[in-house]
Amino acid sequence: MARHRRIVVAVICAFCAAVIFVGHFFPSLPFLSGIWTQEQNFEDFLQREGRKARTHPEFVFLGIDQSTLELPPFSPEELASSRALQLMTERPYPWSREVWALLLDRLFGAGARAVMFDFVSNPPNDGDAIFHEALDRYRDRVVLGANFDFSKGMQAVLPNASLIPPPALLDDRVGFVIFFSDPLDRKVRSVRYMVSDRLLAGQESQPSQEIYYAMSARMLKKLGHEKDVFWDFYPHQFRFGANDAYPAQPLYEVFDPKIWNAPVPQSQTSGDGFGGGAFFKDKIVVVGASSQIAHDFVPTPMSPDTPGPTLHIHAMAATIGHDFLYPTSERTDLMLVAAAAALAWLLISFAGRPLISVISLLAIAGAYLAFARVSYDRTGLLVVVVPVLSAFLAAGFLSLGFEFVLERMEKLRTRRTLERYVSKNLVKEILDNPDSFYSSLRGVRIPATILFSDIVGFTTLTESADPEKLVAQLNEYLSRMTGAVFENNGTLDKFIGDAVMAVWGNVSSRGVAEDAKACARAALAMRRELAALNEQWAARGIAPFHFGIGINHGDVLGGNIGSQEKADPTVIGDAVNLASRLEALTRTYAVDILVGARAAELIRDEFDLRSVALVQVKGKTEPVEISTLIGVTKDRRDEEFLHRLETYEAGFRKFRERDFTQAKILFSQFLEFYPDDALAKMYLERSLEYEKQPPDATWNAVEVFKKK
Repeated sequence: MARHRRIVVAVICAFCAAVIFVGHFFPSLPFLSGIWTQEQNFEDFLQREGRKARTHPEFVFLGIDQSTLELPPFSPEELASSRALQLMTERPYPWSREVWALLLDRLFGAGARAVMFDFVSNPPNDGDAIFHEALDRYRDRVVLGANFDFSKGMQAVLPNASLIPPPALLDDRVGFVIFFSDPLDRKVRSVRYMVSDRLLAGQESQPSQEIYYAMSARMLKKLGHEKDVFWDFYPHQFRFGANDAYPAQPLYEVFDPKIWNAPVPQSQTSGDGFGGGAFFKDKIVVVGASSQIAHDFVPTPMSPDTPGPTLHIHAMAATIGHDFLYPTSERTDLMLVAAAAALAWLLISFAGRPLISVISLLAIAGAYLAFARVSYDRTGLLVVVVPVLSAFLAAGFLSLGFEFVLERMEKLRTRRTLERYVSKNLVKEILDNPDSFYSSLRGVRIPATILFSDIVGFTTLTESADPEKLVAQLNEYLSRMTGAVFENNGTLDKFIGDAVMAVWGNVSSRGVAEDAKACARAALAMRRELAALNEQWAARGIAPFHFGIGINHGDVLGGNIGSQEKADPTVIGDAVNLASRLEALTRTYAVDILVGARAAELIRDEFDLRSVALVQVKGKTEPVEISTLIGVTKDRRDEEFLHRLETYEAGFRKFRERDFTQAKILFSQFLEFYPDDALAKMYLERSLEYEKQPPDATWNAVEVFKKK
């Protein structure tokens, strides 16, 4: 059985791995491919929450922000002292390109290492000649942007020819500004340092193809970091720096005399002043748009609106710091998925208890997440996580679900098998609460209600009846009787030949009163079932059964009682013995159910009872008041009988009080309506007898029985 279970668990785990594989090889399937898509989201989470690339303070972002486009008011003296401010206030952006020439002069005059313009100076504009001269003057330290327009095939958007003579893309002062985003979510996660015309057209590479270089690659080469650049056509995923690592400095502040000459605050590398240009010494300056109106924002793992110039800085900083990310290979990913499913199989097959399996699954998943985080932070290795954990947890929990269903089925099969031999509530207690049940088997004293039932004259029947038919009839009878016990939450203690012993309160209790009432309901149900059976048997020509039932309540000793070889969970004690004696007395008093005094007190508020006698059974020194059970009070069907029964009860009291004449009258009145009532007849005969010859003074109406 265990081997078969492991085979099924192996199939489940293999299926889970196969589902993940299908999602990888068939990305058009929405649900399955989503698992691999979520892997990208997890990697983005690592980018945001994990280790960031080191901030390089040598990079400065001069942003064409809203304050630069609108410009604050300047005094006539300030405008007279700055040619750039004059040009910027003459007309809205785009200004004369002389502004950029003046910017280069000012920055390089202050000691800047390099300047990169993250925009395309394509249409001709005023000042192109002056800007061209500045580009020639600083050609080894400046880079301009170019772009590709894919809306019209593949068309290059270049600086105009008056600035950079054709072929502009082959000039080391020109690099493409575009970042190629992920086609699924349009986020930028990697940098390409090189592309070719054929690659952009979706064609295979050829030796004759034209190669274009990214603006960041051009700048890094000019800065002496040529060896840090990957000179290939592949995207290289890089680690981003903090979101606030490279804040935009308003461009106009470079030309504002107040800010240019103000000292640089000691607590930060940029801020309210540039110290006469000292701030820009040895800096790498990136100039580009930072206003919302310019729409130069790119979605990245760090933010949905990362400024384009900042993206170039992050890429260059990561290149200088060798902060690249390395996803595991496709082959490794699939191997890890398969290994995860195999580990889930081992865990579920050999871990033992389900709780241990669940804890182990979660612990291993947590450890793998921690490993992925450490790998990302320390080495930049992007270990595949979501598909692996999906395979692992799905295989694990589906296998646990299978084990749970199988266990439930086995428990149900075991329960049904046991219920053929043991009481249903006892089986339930054993399976649901084994610890408490087995502890109770050592012995416990508890209040319980006990029911004994026995077929009247069954021994005589066995001597003459057909054995096979009698056994079938007996089994049918016992099935109905035990069904009545089980339906009323009783415990079938044992069969004693044709007798049934049932207990309430030993396995589980709903309170002594409710236990006793449940026992009474079971006795009435047994009475109804026997009446129905007798009617069916009469129609089939089968002799009827008649039974006697004894019910008693009291303290009993419960436990596993027997020999070392065989023992049964049962109850023993004086209360049990009395219930058995009461069952035997049903023949004497010609009633089918007798109830002991303690049980009668517990059920009297819901059931109609009839006084029978005050008896002292064998083995008892104290007399016991016994009653017979008529029915449930709220379900009264014979109101006239119950009304006439008051006459019987009055006669019974007079009999006890030694008023035998009055008792005789009352019993006679009752018998006028119910002439066949055995109890009334018995007490009428005794009343007549005692009226003629009264008992002695010690008489107390107790009937003593010397036999069982």
